[in-house]
Amino acid sequence: MAVELKDLTKVEDNYSKWYNDLVVKAGLAENSAVRGCMVIKPYGYAIWEKMQRVLDDMFKATGHENAYFPLFIPKSFFSREASHVEGFAKECAVVTHYRLMNSPRGEGVVVDPSAKLEEELIVRPTSETIIWNTYKNWITSYRDLPILCNQWANVVRWEMRTRLFLRTAEFLWQEGHTAHATREEAIEEAERMVHVYESFAQDYMGVPVIVGHKSPNERFAGAEDTLTIEALMQDGKALQSGTSHFLGQNFAKAFDVTYTTREGKQEYVWATSWGVSTRLMGALIMAHSDNNGLVLPPKLAPIQVAMVPIYKGEEQLREMAEKMEAIAKELRSKGVSVKVDTRDNVRSGFKFAEYELKGVPVRLALGPRDMQNGTIELARRDTLTKETVSQEGLADRIVALLDEIQANIYKKALDYRNSMITEVNSWDEFVDV
Repeated sequence: MAVELKDLTKVEDNYSKWYNDLVVKAGLAENSAVRGCMVIKPYGYAIWEKMQRVLDDMFKATGHENAYFPLFIPKSFFSREASHVEGFAKECAVVTHYRLMNSPRGEGVVVDPSAKLEEELIVRPTSETIIWNTYKNWITSYRDLPILCNQWANVVRWEMRTRLFLRTAEFLWQEGHTAHATREEAIEEAERMVHVYESFAQDYMGVPVIVGHKSPNERFAGAEDTLTIEALMQDGKALQSGTSHFLGQNFAKAFDVTYTTREGKQEYVWATSWGVSTRLMGALIMAHSDNNGLVLPPKLAPIQVAMVPIYKGEEQLREMAEKMEAIAKELRSKGVSVKVDTRDNVRSGFKFAEYELKGVPVRLALGPRDMQNGTIELARRDTLTKETVSQEGLADRIVALLDEIQANIYKKALDYRNSMITEVNSWDEFVDV
């Protein structure tokens, strides 16, 4: 592990290679046999799961329900909203046949030419079309509104230049799709959800963001307005980290989704859609990590505290393991995720390097002298500092420390972001900057 860490490219030498090295060596993800598609490994998926849980709770707290819609979308659906199809046409994966067969020439498996679909199916790049075709069956009256649905799913956009988590042909995301009786309600929903994303990024990811509107050329295909959260990465570039779209009545008109008002009139429904994806993983990595590896905010770290014994012989290991399990039990009772690492096939130095690389916020090391003195070594990943502390009151100390680390990670990112901003009040000032 120490040798692998030396091989980790330095941030200042090659930012892009540092990022790719870190994603792979920290065990987050790797490339797959399918070009542009990645394998999210267990440690990386554990972080994504924590993101999912928090976001899912935030969505439900704002009145949204989860649903699931088909992966395949009839090609004709995309023709109904001209700007939408124009925005995604070059990225669509298309299913043309439904069966394979053995090659008559004995050359393996081939597509059965007789199994051609009557209408090609698009592997969803986003779900507005299939969902609004469905909403047509759900909505007849003002009593059916609003509809507040969210979907956790995978989508496919045939990217040519890919980077793990940041831009892949297939990625995981959530997409919210809501239907409203009035323009004002839909705009309010789009604004509400971009601020949900803002809160998540800042309060959980420790990433300060700027909320704003996309320019007309950058808007989501088919939207009247796109709200976005933008985060500044350590390479000085902004990363779009989440978007919320006011869709107007474009999709309602495309799929003829109307409702009867209280006054008995027929009106088209108003719409929003909003989403974040596994790109958030990339933002998390690039905003905080360093030349030693990941730096994870405690609220999203799969392991918040790693405990490592420093021992000689099996008897010492048994005694230390018993003591560490007692400490871990108290920590877990306070909601802290703990890993007691009693592996006897690797040295403690290997473990220290491993948890540093994986961004575990707090590491505890227990040695023979600590057993005698009632102490323990405590190391912080965010500051790379360590100290010897008393075992008495340790659980409460760590709970408070995790909050301190979370705040410090955010402050560091905020200070960096603010240092890169210059306020200008005229075109001339802008040119000077």
